[in-house]
Amino acid sequence: MYKITKEKFGFQLTFGNIISLEEMNLWLEESKKALAGAYKPFGVLIDMRTLRLLQPDVQKVMVEGQGLYKNSGMERSCVILASAILTMQFERLAKESGIYAFERYINAAAHPDWYAKAVGWIQNKIDPGL
Repeated sequence: MYKITKEKFGFQLTFGNIISLEEMNLWLEESKKALAGAYKPFGVLIDMRTLRLLQPDVQKVMVEGQGLYKNSGMERSCVILASAILTMQFERLAKESGIYAFERYINAAAHPDWYAKAVGWIQNKIDPGL
């Protein structure tokens, strides 16, 4: 399951459960359409609290999508997770796509105010890890 929502800071992406290759490809195509009219620069909040680990073929499409957002004007992003293993997977993918330096990760279980922290990073460069 995925969802793309337009927000005042840019976009909120939600990924949940198991994402198939077909579904990830649909997300990539929908993202291309959404980003075509995006104001630049923008931020992205990614809610992955219920997402399961991505299979290798799905990871490749995710990296392509991350690059698409970066090249379309994404300035900062924040990922909300509930799994240490998934966090490691997405840190690795962010390094592959070149977005790691301006992406932050928040453990939703440890930070019930995760939304405010994420928006603070996206809009005001307030690092949620500090």
